Amino acid sequence: MCGIIGILGGEAAAPRLVDALKRLEYRGYDSAGIATLEAGGMARRRAAGKIRNLEAELNGNPLAGVSGIGHTRWATHGAPTENNAHPHATDKVAIVHNGIIENFRALRDELMKAGRKFESETDSEVIAHLISAGLDAGLNPEQATITAVRRLEGAFAIACLFAGHEDTLIGARKGSPLVVGLGDNETFLGSDAIAVSPFTTRVIYLEEGDTAILSRTKTKIIDAKDQVVERPVTVFSGGAAAVEKGNHRHFMQKEIYEQPETTGRTIARYVNAFDEKVEMPDLDGVDLAADSAILIGCGTAHYAGRVAEYWLEQIAGITVETDIASEFRYRKPAFGKKAFSVFVSQSGETADTLAALRYCKEQGLKTLAVVNVPESTIWRESDARLPTLAGPEIGVASTKAFTAQLSALAALTIAVGRAKGTLSSQEEGQLVRALMETPRLIADALAAEPEIEKIALELSHARDVLYLGRGVHYPVALEGALKLKEISYIHAEGYAAGELKHGPIALIDEETPVVVVAPHDALFEKTLSNMQEVAARGGKIVLITDEAGAATSGGIAKHIILAPACDSFVAPLVYSVPIQLLAYFTAVHKGTDVDQPRNLAKSVTVE
Repeated sequence: MCGIIGILGGEAAAPRLVDALKRLEYRGYDSAGIATLEAGGMARRRAAGKIRNLEAELNGNPLAGVSGIGHTRWATHGAPTENNAHPHATDKVAIVHNGIIENFRALRDELMKAGRKFESETDSEVIAHLISAGLDAGLNPEQATITAVRRLEGAFAIACLFAGHEDTLIGARKGSPLVVGLGDNETFLGSDAIAVSPFTTRVIYLEEGDTAILSRTKTKIIDAKDQVVERPVTVFSGGAAAVEKGNHRHFMQKEIYEQPETTGRTIARYVNAFDEKVEMPDLDGVDLAADSAILIGCGTAHYAGRVAEYWLEQIAGITVETDIASEFRYRKPAFGKKAFSVFVSQSGETADTLAALRYCKEQGLKTLAVVNVPESTIWRESDARLPTLAGPEIGVASTKAFTAQLSALAALTIAVGRAKGTLSSQEEGQLVRALMETPRLIADALAAEPEIEKIALELSHARDVLYLGRGVHYPVALEGALKLKEISYIHAEGYAAGELKHGPIALIDEETPVVVVAPHDALFEKTLSNMQEVAARGGKIVLITDEAGAATSGGIAKHIILAPACDSFVAPLVYSVPIQLLAYFTAVHKGTDVDQPRNLAKSVTVE
């Protein structure tokens, strides 16, 4: 997650910006930069690599001014170079940005035709030029920013600084977090409360669609409906560890809400948005044109692999085997002559997964790690790596790491399909566009939270819960059942919907909730027939579907959780959100320890 800091202060801004950026290093980054307002206008300093490189640049070329913005960037669109580092600027405005702008290519083409020149390979630079165009047209900074933000499609958080406006700082968010910090005749913007914690203990958490117009003494917030609104001021204490939850009750809830940002960052790591292609140039001899692949993981990571099994077989056209790491090496499996192995782990230290990796290496297979922790053991011992850029995950029950794993595996699927020749460039572009829409769709899925919380209250009284899904949503159902078990301690099982009549239907009665994961896709009608079997036996159906699915379900479900309509390729990522929220609120209603459920550890480092 990229880091944002903005300051309207009373003392030199540059050292304060750098200090705040250091507090955001835990989020990961590969370039950094700041911009301040000086007497002669606006000035920037940027550097690739660590913050110490930025400090060295500032030592040689210091910045004056008491107002400024700063950013730590993970390379997404464009390589981690100084030119692509934030802030991006014109002569009138400087901006920093987290997230993905889905329609940046159309906006960039429009702005270039109008004579504007771009210096970077990023999607972010269009924001600066779009705002600048509004300023050139006579709009004030507030009007220009809101007009620009309303044209942006995607998930994002931005902070804007304006030449000639010493007492103005503007931030906006949609799908990515942003907070306002309130000081003594000073105001701040940050990507989280940790960013502003050196300067104040009073923060305002902006809500979805909010734009904040700040001066040193005033805060004006305009919501997505262009209404001026008040947001509560939160006073925190207890240091960085305490504030990291932000305005969420638990780390798990916070991490669920971080998914528009974390999936966006992971997707952008592998996607060339300009050419609408997936790029994985350095895989250390892993032959993506192999005949088969083996996907290995434990728990949630295993279910991510199960989703990828459908993708790789249906889209890339290769034979795939998925296995639980703890069982894999004891089977002494046989491998095809042309195969590669993929190991999925959040921590990169999972003992069973590591043992399976070592077994595959002994058998001569190339190994590819999908890992969230750089330099972990699985990372180091693999031939190649696909990092999942989820950032630190504190909650024991994996949420953002799961969707980041799916993001990386989706990109891998496209890359394998191109290597095998089963995907045309046109088909690749279609899948890439669907991936780039995912952060926004996840943000839209989060809007179902109030309804999910009500349903979870009823679910919290259940003794057993069944989860059903077909096709790629079968492993999503498995993951939903695992989440509920992990944190609410309610017995839950996931089944392929077509297997219902082969045994599980005996469990269904009037006391049994059945959660059905079923977007309105090619398999919906078949899933609907399974739902009718459940309803005939008195089962209480909770249907997770889109508007088309809800309209054709015939009122068979007791409860419907609406998810946004989306391309079937990315539906597993989008539908992960409601199953996570359902488990979360069920556990909250039961009063369990959500972040540290009994008997569980975040990383299982023993067999």
